[in-house]
Amino acid sequence: MKPELSLLLEIRASLDAPIVVGDVPEGKRRVVPVSGGTFEGPKLRGNLLPGGADWQYLRPDGVMIVEAQYLLRTDDGVVIQVNNRGMRHGPEEVMRRLGAGEAVDPAEYYFRATPRLSAPAGPYDWLNRRIFLCTGARYPDAVALWFYEVG
Repeated sequence: MKPELSLLLEIRASLDAPIVVGDVPEGKRRVVPVSGGTFEGPKLRGNLLPGGADWQYLRPDGVMIVEAQYLLRTDDGVVIQVNNRGMRHGPEEVMRRLGAGEAVDPAEYYFRATPRLSAPAGPYDWLNRRIFLCTGARYPDAVALWFYEVG
């Protein structure tokens, strides 16, 4: 049976300047702090809380591995934890422009992840029993993410 995807939500996150850690065994490490944002979808909406971060490393083959941890607060006050792990890559020139802070059409690179959501008991605990896929777009000081439920 072929799975179907349905939009869960769209996140618009504001980002602070990356903190460069340097060369680590996995590659070049940096941390991108999340300063806030919003999310909205058919079943939930609210704010992205400040304090999360995206722990990234650039592999020698040019693939950026991303692992973001952040919190969503729904309009009705429920806090949902997100762990979103994935990768971003594309042609060398496109990735150079993206790394330099230029606006780049997201169709020019690959940005996919697998978010895992953790919700407390209550109206959103169904999120704990679903698998999601994510597509993304990186902007100079922001990121847009689209989470899809796998049905």
